[in-house]
Amino acid sequence: MSANPSLSIIIPVFNEEESLNTLYDEITTVIGDYSAEILFIDDGSTDSSFNIICSLADKDNRVKGLQLYKNFGKADALSEGFQAAEGEVVITMDADLQDDPAEIPILIAKIEEGWDMVSGWKKDRKDPANKRIPSKFFNFVTRLMTGIHIHDFNCGLKAYRRKVVKAIDVYGGMHRYIPALAGQKGFKVTEITVNHRPREFGVTKYGGNRFFHGFFDLFTMLFTGKYFDRPLHFFGLIGLLLFTISGICEFYALYDKLINGVPFQIHFALIVFGAMVFGLGLWFFSIGLLGELFIKNAGRSGKRILRTYHQNS
Repeated sequence: MSANPSLSIIIPVFNEEESLNTLYDEITTVIGDYSAEILFIDDGSTDSSFNIICSLADKDNRVKGLQLYKNFGKADALSEGFQAAEGEVVITMDADLQDDPAEIPILIAKIEEGWDMVSGWKKDRKDPANKRIPSKFFNFVTRLMTGIHIHDFNCGLKAYRRKVVKAIDVYGGMHRYIPALAGQKGFKVTEITVNHRPREFGVTKYGGNRFFHGFFDLFTMLFTGKYFDRPLHFFGLIGLLLFTISGICEFYALYDKLINGVPFQIHFALIVFGAMVFGLGLWFFSIGLLGELFIKNAGRSGKRILRTYHQNS
């Protein structure tokens, strides 16, 4: 990587008209001699955000504004930015001024140490408790289930090598799991503590239901990533759990009959329940086996090839 790598700074924007000029001033002060592009992705704002972005672009050719048709969500805004990014190092940050642009050189320095992705950790988070506490639980569960040992998956302030953002597929609510998506691809992921500032203008654009949806997105990410090539490992695990529950039910009815002389009729409902759970487990196993057959027949040639080389290349 060059001494001053080219930068792409991607900023999703949704109704942040009060913050944009200040954020632009802070970013341009920090990036100094870097060759940079500043991509503001207007995610269907209904205020004057895009007009402000256009005025910034008129006076500075490093600024580019992308306006989406409607409010698709942060993941889709980031995805459009990732596709448009041309810099060697890609920085993402939120538009609400809570992410501090002064952290950009520190993130770049960490990338230059050899990491592929650096995620910010809002250790001293300037948000109310009703956001901090659910976030800690969310991060704990995500860390446990993905094996990526960072504290803050959803921090907006991150740095990536360009190859990372071109390799990952971000949609729906997957922006919360970008470190895990990068880890699944074999990229080296780390984190640093970053300064987090209080919100100056407006209110948060994200409601409490994001945590509810976030766990569905977690299972989607795990299945499509970790288990996509081995669906039996996913569905078979569920089937095995159901078989265990079924076995316990049937064994208890049999034990009570043989040891205590209790007739099967007493445990009729339990026996039927155990049989139904066994059938459900068998169904999950069947789905897993069919998935394995589909994956093998579909062919996987070239899916893991990073590059090819021949004499004339």
